[in-house]
Formats: sequence, structure tokens, C-alpha cells
Amino acid sequence: MSLPIYDSETARRTVLLRRPPDEVSLPAAVQERIAALFGEPLTAEQAVARIVSDVRRRGDEALREWTRKLDGADLSGGLQIPPEDCRAALDSLPDDLRAALQTAAERIRQFHRRQPALSWIEQNPEGTLGQLIRPIERVGVYVPGGSAPLPSSVLMSVIPARVAGVSRVVVCTPPGRDGSVNPVILAACALAEVDAVYRLGGAQAIAAMAFGTPGLPAVDKIVGAGGLFVTLAKRQVFGVVGIEGLAGPTETLVIADESANPRRVAADLLAQAEHDPLATALLLTPSRRLAEAVAAQVDELLGDTAADRLERAEIIRASLAARGGAVVTRDLDEAVDLCNAYAPEHLNLVVRDGWAWLPKIRNAGGVFLDEDSCEVMGDYIAGPSHVMPTGGSARYASPLNVWDFVKIVSLVGLNRAAVQQLSPLAERLALAEGLGAHALAARLRKG
Repeated sequence: MSLPIYDSETARRTVLLRRPPDEVSLPAAVQERIAALFGEPLTAEQAVARIVSDVRRRGDEALREWTRKLDGADLSGGLQIPPEDCRAALDSLPDDLRAALQTAAERIRQFHRRQPALSWIEQNPEGTLGQLIRPIERVGVYVPGGSAPLPSSVLMSVIPARVAGVSRVVVCTPPGRDGSVNPVILAACALAEVDAVYRLGGAQAIAAMAFGTPGLPAVDKIVGAGGLFVTLAKRQVFGVVGIEGLAGPTETLVIADESANPRRVAADLLAQAEHDPLATALLLTPSRRLAEAVAAQVDELLGDTAADRLERAEIIRASLAARGGAVVTRDLDEAVDLCNAYAPEHLNLVVRDGWAWLPKIRNAGGVFLDEDSCEVMGDYIAGPSHVMPTGGSARYASPLNVWDFVKIVSLVGLNRAAVQQLSPLAERLALAEGLGAHALAARLRKG
């Protein structure tokens, strides 16, 4: 059986147990490659630190060297992809694909335009108080390449930044061995009006955007998901630049009852598992019958004789074996409690009267309500950004949105009468903190 079935107590100790990204065990092949590249065994954190430090010190030369070592690509022709190449890629798309991207872009744009991000200034007898909303000036977007290039991630990351008023948005995405970038990614960059696209991936791309090089000016904030090395690099450069979060492997949790269609639930789990062997696809249900039916459907859909042969079947099997499964819970209340504790990136709520259960959901990056409204709609076309908090960070973090691309500037314009009234209070508080110069500055405003 491709989909393991657990009781809730076993699941708490296994598939529902959260681990920090730096505790993820690296495959033996990756460990061997790190040792070969650096001449000694290193942890992922140590390897990333060396790459980041080298890019900070040697700039473009280090970028070319690490891209050659890690991606096998020659960047002697330049880091940046000519803008006309992006426009040509968009013009050459098949009509149906171009129309799909355009529709997705417009829906993403309209959704984020509804998000309030407004300055306010209040005039009162004391003077003026307010908040000024100012867009971040320069944003870097990391777009994964690899075995599944994601043009949708371009739209989902760049368009909210444009709606927020960011003046310069650049994209870094890893090149193939021939130095080229997937043309659909380039087309999406043109459609989203990206200012510059660079053929850079991995930790070296994050370091370049954070510290700047002659070929890639520094940005103020970096957003976008990537693999473990990208995530660790974002953590290491945080403080030099802002980041929207630390994205781990993608994850979906389905809460379903006996009313759910087993084949559809199975398909939703497969859709998540095909991203990555480290992806998580879990079903929580009080119905053992449903769990067994979904497991049977998973086997059928993964079979060699399936009508829709899945090209990434081996990735799906690896993901489900290591991190996936069905969890049979005592009831739906326990399923919801497990969900809130796990805080999934995506929650598919496939139960009778999903609206009645929605108020009980506290922690999730996105909720996909009822059977028709599956996560794949959110991945591509619904409107909200599909860049969502992973690794349990939905307990405190949000999907990428307009607020990720703006800053609040507090405005204080008190008049003389208000200052004279408030300065003795400010002076007293300053003295309580032992800050004499603060007290002096307040005291000089009394008269």
C-alpha cells in the first residue's frame, strides 16, 4: 500500500512531528557531494555559510564559480537575461497557455488590490498623528527551477509586490546546464513586468541579492520559496535584508469525513506529493473506511495501468512513504485539534457543512473549503498567493501578501500645547529609566 494508515497517537510521534529545517537529514549522495566540493564533510548550514561568505567577498566571480560547480552552467555570457528574451518568450507561448497565465495574473492582481494598505493621518486638538504606508523600494524574488519550473510562482510573488507599489522587482532563477532558463518562467516574468531576471540559483543567488555585486545590485527584501540551501541562506542573510519567511518543503493536510469522494481526496494527496520527496500529504479522517478507500485509490492512480499515467510517480511514492499517510482520528474534533497543532501550509476541508467547521480552524496558511475548491485552484488561478507559510509557521505567519511589500512610517506632529502638557510625563518616565538626556529633552519643552 502506497499510503500508510496511522492511528492518531502514532501519527503524533511520526508524520505529525515537526522538526526544524536544519535537523533534516541530508541524503548520502548530497553529503558526499558537499564533501567533494568543499574538501571536507560539512553540514548544510556550514556549506551555505561558506557560499554566502564567498559571494559577499568576491562578488560576480564567486557567482560564476559556484554556478559552474553546482549547476554545471557557464555564466561567462552574463548574469542577466536580456529583457527582449523575456518578451520573446511570452510572444512565442501557445495561445491557450498564454491565456491561462494572463487570466491567473489578472485574478492575482484583483485579489491583492482588495487588501487594505492605506496611510492615515488624524488631526485633533493635540496636533497630528498617523501612519504612512511606504512601499519597499527593491525586492528580489527567488523562483525555483529544477525538475518542475514554476512560472506560477513568478506571478504569485511579483504581482503582489507590484500592487504594493514596489519600484524595482528582480527575479533569480537557476539556469540549466546550457545556461538557459525555462521559457515559460521568462514569459511569466514579462507578463508580471519584472525589471530584471538573473540566471542564478541556490544559496549564491540569495547572497547576491542580499549583499549586491557589480552585476546584481542589492535588494531590500527577498521573498520566494526554494530548497533547503535557499532556506538556510535566507536565514543567514536576514537582518542585512528582510525576508518573508523560511519556506520548508510544501505540505497539504486534508480533513475529510465519510461524505468525501475517495478518488478526489487521493488525487489531492498525489498533487501535493509530486512536488518533492520531502513534501507532506496527509489525510485526517474519523472514517477508517474512507482512509482505506483513499489508500486503494492512491495505489490505483499510481499504477502502471492507470488511465492518467503520472510522470512523477516515483517522487510521489517516496514522499508518501516518508512523510505522507492517512490518520484515523477519534472524531472530526480531534482531526481539527491535530490540524491546529500541526499548522499546515494548506488545509483541504472536505466535510459535510464545511462552513460550520471553518470557525474552529485557527492555524493554516490557506483553507480550501469543500470538495470542488481543491488546493490546485489556489496553486494556479484562484487569486491569493500560493506562497504560504510552511513548517508550522502558519501559527504566526501569513501567505505572501501586499503587507509583505510595504512599511509603516509613524507620523508624530504634536502642537506646542500638547507637548507642554505631556512633557512632564515623558520626563518622569525618562527618569524612571535612568535616561537623563531624555529627561532633559522633555524638560526643555515645558516652557
